[in-house]
Amino acid sequence: ADALKRLEAIASLEALGAGFLLATHDLEIRGAGELLGEEQSGQIEQVGFSLYMEMLERAVQALKSGRVPELERPLHTGPEVDLRAPALLPEDYLPDVNLRLIFYKRISAAADADALRELQVEMIDRFGLLPEATKTLFELTALKQRAAPLGIRRIEAGPEGGQLLFDEAPQVDPARLVELIQNEARTYRLVDGQRLRFTMAMPTVAARVAAVDALLDRLRPAA
Repeated sequence: ADALKRLEAIASLEALGAGFLLATHDLEIRGAGELLGEEQSGQIEQVGFSLYMEMLERAVQALKSGRVPELERPLHTGPEVDLRAPALLPEDYLPDVNLRLIFYKRISAAADADALRELQVEMIDRFGLLPEATKTLFELTALKQRAAPLGIRRIEAGPEGGQLLFDEAPQVDPARLVELIQNEARTYRLVDGQRLRFTMAMPTVAARVAAVDALLDRLRPAA
């Protein structure tokens, strides 16, 4: 059956660049296997290409930094952020589902604030002014970028307050954290050694973003 598929692939390719397409068809037929290994069979089909590439990226970054890849550790996709407001690309703004998925991927993969700004400019140029839910999506992603280096696992912010959930080894300034809790005890409170809860009025998304952003700046270690 595989031989027949290969013959059909060869017969269907006559144009320039057919060699690459033939190799792609062959990859689909036999399975991708280990992309950087010697074996031609592997687990990529069961894992899925996107997850496989994410795992590969994590391993490469660990080796570059001189660490042994922690293959058993669950993948960490960055901090979770909940602003108690819709954060999405509405269908009436981007009707094409494939295009929406592409932009979701591009937004989540943006490397820094500059990349996010470029994406916003591109979307406004192509599709018009951003809806409020899309603005919130960009704000949420920006907060993820700022929180990740501090070792923050989750951010929650609602109309009356919220909390930060730290990783086991957060990269915040301990002195600043202690000072914050001692000097503003009515606003900030550390719970279980991993949750920094804050109480304040934040009726709008803009107020929540500004409050969390200011808090992250106060926790960031001095340069």
